Amino acid sequence: MAKKFNFIDLDKSKLPVTKGKKIDGFRFYDIDGKAYPSITTVLGIQKKEQLQDWRNKIGEDVANWEMGRAARRGKATHTLIEQYLKGLTPSERGVLPLGLFRLIKPYVDQIDNIHCLETIMYSKKLTIAGQVDCIAEYNGKLSVIDFKTANKERQESWIENYFMQTTAYAQMYEEIFGKKIEQIVILLASEDGSTQSFIKETKDYMTPLMKSIDDFYKYYENLNKDKIKQEK
Repeated sequence: MAKKFNFIDLDKSKLPVTKGKKIDGFRFYDIDGKAYPSITTVLGIQKKEQLQDWRNKIGEDVANWEMGRAARRGKATHTLIEQYLKGLTPSERGVLPLGLFRLIKPYVDQIDNIHCLETIMYSKKLTIAGQVDCIAEYNGKLSVIDFKTANKERQESWIENYFMQTTAYAQMYEEIFGKKIEQIVILLASEDGSTQSFIKETKDYMTPLMKSIDDFYKYYENLNKDKIKQEK
């Protein structure tokens, strides 16, 4: 018998009504007349050079194919997890996402009392926004939970961005609802058959997160300066 998950009724009127949009190639959310950059966009700037080196190494066509494949894999697996948590019939039939879902399911079963699921939030303090996968109790502790997929098992040092991303969501939730997030949780299923869970505290990632946000705004400001110069 499938597990039935409990959902907590929050005041949804506190959440922004918005959709993401692209500005100068970056994802922003328009909230109360202000454009807030997506946290994934902010953190993506850090690996811009590394990503370009990888593209140069394997070629643009192969890189585009692999990135598209990874995006489809992640989206399909997220859909299966969301449907499972909501008690809905799975709509995905792909072998790969179903296999990854089966790997991660025992970890997902440790979730209960769900506060948010695929919810857009924002932080006035950090001036960022984003869509969180899940905020719920994980083993009894209120947590920001992010579901990830990969080709192979990840070393912790490779995924600091994930910890900063979930720390950002924790700040957004705390600002909006006034409730303290106790931990951040990354659940990662990989094509090599491995499954990993990482449980951290937000206090360890707030400083690098704020630096990343500052670096993004500086980068974006310089980009616009260069754009204005080119247009003159």
